[in-house]
Amino acid sequence: MKRGRVIVVDQDGRGNSTTVQGAIDLIPVNNGLRMKILIYPGIYNEIVEIPQNKPYISMIGRPDTRNGELPVITSSRKASDTDENGNPLGSMNTATVFVQSDYFVAAALAIENSAVPNGNGDGDQALAIRIDGDKSVFYRMRFLGYQDTLMDNIGTHFFYQCYIQGSVDFICGSATSLYQDCTINSTNSGGAIAAHERNSEDDSGFIFEDCRIQGNGPTFLGRAWGNYSRIIYSFCRMDDIIQPPGWSDWDEPYKQNTAFFGEYMNEGPGSNRTGRVSWSKSLSDDQAVRFVGRTFIKGNDWLKI
Repeated sequence: MKRGRVIVVDQDGRGNSTTVQGAIDLIPVNNGLRMKILIYPGIYNEIVEIPQNKPYISMIGRPDTRNGELPVITSSRKASDTDENGNPLGSMNTATVFVQSDYFVAAALAIENSAVPNGNGDGDQALAIRIDGDKSVFYRMRFLGYQDTLMDNIGTHFFYQCYIQGSVDFICGSATSLYQDCTINSTNSGGAIAAHERNSEDDSGFIFEDCRIQGNGPTFLGRAWGNYSRIIYSFCRMDDIIQPPGWSDWDEPYKQNTAFFGEYMNEGPGSNRTGRVSWSKSLSDDQAVRFVGRTFIKGNDWLKI
């Protein structure tokens, strides 16, 4: 693919835009070139939307040369907040960054939702990012939030060497995604790391491979958001924060017959399957092979684009 222009975002006014959204707005609709947005150090307090008709965008942070800190894009909306008409926003409308376009790439950035929970567990959903586009790559990113931090909503995505932090269902959605060599940091007890919504036997699922699972516990590895929810952990290092049952049917026992929750060759105290729910799976080599590596997301077909 041919490269397009480089757009520089600098809060000091030495680039093409002082805001990230301003840089997005400079890209023509239906562009067929790879457009690179270089984001200089700083805290960008704004909401960023990448529309469906602007594919092939790369947002790349330039770390601070003094301390190595990544540029931060941050906002603080949560589901119980109200819009201009006094209606609750709802969780899907709280994202700091909303990616709708295909072939999106982000690297060396921190994306945050800093909303403060209201304390009663109602309306605390606050997305750092929502991803509705297809074939997106995230490299050495930091995703920071509380509940529903990373809405991995629709499409096929690859997360490599990322840091993802949250408390309740903080990786959630219906996507087909591989999380490889990532750090998953749980900040509160009683929740779940991942909630996958899959309501038929399609190709979707969340695969965690070679990840570090750490933080505060106890927490579940995953919950069955959809009837056919599918989540697999393989070759992961798990700290002692995982509740012994490991998995939750979301208090809907009929999902036990259709959800696919698997573990393969994990290590660390949290990987002990003694006490796991009987309907979760300890995968054999033959069962695991389809979920190991980039084959699951058909990466050989599109990651080079």
